[in-house]
Amino acid sequence: MSCNNILKEECFKKLEDFINELPEKKGSLISVLHKAQDIFGYLPSQVQEFIAEKMDLPISKVYGVVSFYHFFTMVPKGKYPISVCMGTACYVRGAEKVLNDIKDFLKIEVGETTLDGLFSLDCLRCVGACGLAPVVMIGKEVYGKEKTKEIKKILEEYKEKEIEKATGGLYE
Repeated sequence: MSCNNILKEECFKKLEDFINELPEKKGSLISVLHKAQDIFGYLPSQVQEFIAEKMDLPISKVYGVVSFYHFFTMVPKGKYPISVCMGTACYVRGAEKVLNDIKDFLKIEVGETTLDGLFSLDCLRCVGACGLAPVVMIGKEVYGKEKTKEIKKILEEYKEKEIEKATGGLYE
C-alpha cells in the first residue's frame, strides 16, 4: 500500500497501532521500518521522526538504520520498481548493458523515478537467480536471460497496461 496525502493521518495511525501492538519494542526497529515502508511506500524524514518518537529512540539511530540497509528508501519509488542485478554472474553476462538500455529508455538514472511515477530504477548485488543471468526484477516479476534482451519491449508493455487502465481500454 502506498500512502497519499489524503490518507496520511490514517497511515500514521496504522503505524502507531503496529508499534503499540509489539510485545517488545526493543530490537524491533527493522520490523517497524519495514511496516512503515509498506504503509507509506518509502521512509521520509517525517516518518522516521514519528518512529523515533514512538519507539523512544534517537532520530540518529533510525536514520542510521534506514541509510545503512539497501532495502529501505527515503525517496518515493515508482509503481513498478525496477532492480537490475549487478552480482558477478549477471554483470559478466551483460547486466551493465541491460541497465544502460533501461536508463536510456526511461531517461532516468539509478535511484531516480520517472516523471509519471511509473518506474524507479535501482541496482542490487544478487537476486539469487544466477542461472538466469542477467536478471532484472520489475516489481516482483523476475526477467532473465533472453527476456532481458527485450527489456524495452517489456517496459513498453507496462506503460501500455497503465494507459489502458487510465482510458478504460479506449486507447489504441
